[in-house]
Amino acid sequence: MQPPAYGAGTFGDVSRRPIPHPLGRTPDRPRALPWSDATEQALYGPGGFYHRPEGPAGHFRTSVHASPQFAAAIGTLLVAVDRELGHPPRIDLVDVGAGRGELVRQLGTWISANESEAWKGLSHRLRLQAVERAERPAGLPDALVWSAELPEDIVGLVVANEWLDNVPVDVVESAPDGTQRVLVVPTTGEEAPGGPIGLRDAAWLNRWWPLTGAPEGTRAEIGYPRDAAWAGVVRSLARGVAVAIDYGHLRADRANGAYATGTLTGYRAGRAVPPVPDGACDLTSHVAMDSCAAAGTAAGADDTRLVRQRTALAALGVTGARPPIELATNDPAAYVQQLGRASEGAELLDPQGLGAFWWLAQSVGMPLPALVAGE
Repeated sequence: MQPPAYGAGTFGDVSRRPIPHPLGRTPDRPRALPWSDATEQALYGPGGFYHRPEGPAGHFRTSVHASPQFAAAIGTLLVAVDRELGHPPRIDLVDVGAGRGELVRQLGTWISANESEAWKGLSHRLRLQAVERAERPAGLPDALVWSAELPEDIVGLVVANEWLDNVPVDVVESAPDGTQRVLVVPTTGEEAPGGPIGLRDAAWLNRWWPLTGAPEGTRAEIGYPRDAAWAGVVRSLARGVAVAIDYGHLRADRANGAYATGTLTGYRAGRAVPPVPDGACDLTSHVAMDSCAAAGTAAGADDTRLVRQRTALAALGVTGARPPIELATNDPAAYVQQLGRASEGAELLDPQGLGAFWWLAQSVGMPLPALVAGE
């Protein structure tokens, strides 16, 4: 996860590439690991970043943290999915990468305050589920299912908000004798060459992030672990819609060198920091959204839509429009309230921040609702 408020896709003067040093396996030198192994350990291992007591919200903002309007938009989409499914006896909403349960908490509040007929007919059939490797936080409703594993046979909506960017991936770099894996020392962030890549890595790069002919030192992040993770989400659907929301890139931009230095970075206490896999900071890199889309299609998705968040949320009712100025005179309290809401909406739609995120929506056993299909 990463806070676009601090510059999604740009990292200022932060060094993402510590100077590599040859590292031997001597007693005074810790062993260097592939970035995927080091990231797994740093984020999810004992004492890892996502097990820290302050939780991810102590370090960065996501759309969920920016405004409850994001949860309301997800609720609106769930209503549309329920309608397309013909109002099944059970309707699921699954939050993958749930953090500390912020989205499902906000949805619960929104549901209880919503008086629409659609929600009155849906709320008693709703099953809320959170998928997260961290421990279940205190204070969540007893009815909420909390699990480290995806459920099966989901009927409804799956949302993975800033989850795929934290699925660990390897970093590779072009070298005179071919593409090389990059190793890292977890405690220091020092890097070293790790030898040639395997056939699976090469096949993924050739299709999705070609390095052929690239200048020496050009970097890429191998995205097939994220493809596999997303395919698993799609396969978990019996009928319904899965939405991955993340900052990412497409093949055309990757191939033309727009990401030649890679996108791996760290975040701690609201600031971009060098990506040291020691458990003290988040480790994140952009998602190859088109590659994930293809993996979802291969896993059985019937329909696919890839749009920017500003387009998706606008269709779901989020707006940054300011209230009429006359309201400030006629009802100052209402004006201040609506102005705050407009400010939150503008942040969610900001094309230089959260609004630039991608929404990958894929459906199984039903068409995508018009709201997310852009119709």
